[in-house]
Amino acid sequence: MNLSNSSETSNREPSERDLSKLCVHTITTKPWPIEEAARRFSASGIGGITVWRDALAGRDIKQTGQLLRDQNLSIVSLCRGGFFPHTEAAGRQVAIDDNKRAVDEAFALGAPLIVLVCGADPGQSLSESRKQIQDGITAVLPYAEAAGVKLAIEPLHPMYADSRSAINTLHQANDMAEALHSPWVGVAVDVYHLWWDPTLEREITRCGKNKNLFAFHICDWKTPTTDFLNDRGLMGEGCINIRQIRGWVEATGFTGFSEVEIFSNRYWSEDQALFLEKIKHGYLHHS
Repeated sequence: MNLSNSSETSNREPSERDLSKLCVHTITTKPWPIEEAARRFSASGIGGITVWRDALAGRDIKQTGQLLRDQNLSIVSLCRGGFFPHTEAAGRQVAIDDNKRAVDEAFALGAPLIVLVCGADPGQSLSESRKQIQDGITAVLPYAEAAGVKLAIEPLHPMYADSRSAINTLHQANDMAEALHSPWVGVAVDVYHLWWDPTLEREITRCGKNKNLFAFHICDWKTPTTDFLNDRGLMGEGCINIRQIRGWVEATGFTGFSEVEIFSNRYWSEDQALFLEKIKHGYLHHS
C-alpha cells in the first residue's frame, strides 16, 4: 500500500494541526460524567463530542445538548442504535422500538447522526441476521428521516460476528447502504474493526464516491491485546497505520471529525485528565 492518496492534511506536521477536528466519545473517558467531560474537552480545545446513551441517564436530554453547545462542542453523533437481529419477531420489534427511542434522544440532544452497532443472533445464520438488520433499518428509516437524524452502519471486526454484528466488512456495509439507497443512511468507518482488510482502501473510496462516509473512528490495536473489547490502545500504541487510513478517508473529500473511541479497563482506571492529554498527543502525532 502507498500513501499517494493521503491528503495534504494527513501530511501536516503535528505543530500545524489543532484539535478543532478532534472528537472524543464519552465512553472513552467513561469515569467522567458528561458535564465534566464537556468542560474538560472544551478547555482542551477539542472540537467535538460523541455521546453514548448511557451518559444521558437521568438527565434532561435537551438541556444536556444545550450544555454541550454552550461549551462550544459540536455534537457529532449519538451511540448507539442497532442490535436488530433476533430469532423471535417480538425481539426484533423491541429493537425497532428502541432505535426509535434513540432517534428521539438524538433529536432532543441535537445530534445529527446515530451510529448503528447492527447486532447478530448466534441462534440463526449470519445471512438471516443481515436480512433482519436491513429490515430493521428500513423500519426505522422513515422515523429517522422525519426527525432529521442520519443512521450510520458500523461494520465490526469478525470476532464480534456471533452476537454484536453480522456486518463485518466495509464491503458488506457499503452493499447495505447502497441497497437502502437513502441520503439518511451511510457508514461509520472504525479503524479498530477494519484495519486488517486488504480491500479497505478500495471500499473507503467506494463509500466516499457514493456519499455514504458519515463517520471516522480512531484508536489502536495493541500487540498483544489482553481483551478484545476493553483493551483498545491510544493512537500510536499499536499496529494500525491510522495516518494512512485517514489519508484514504480524506481523499474521498471527507472533512468530518476524527472520533477517538477507546474502551480500556486500564485507561478507565487512570487519572482521566492525564489520559486526555495522552489522547491529544496521540491524535496530533499518530493519526
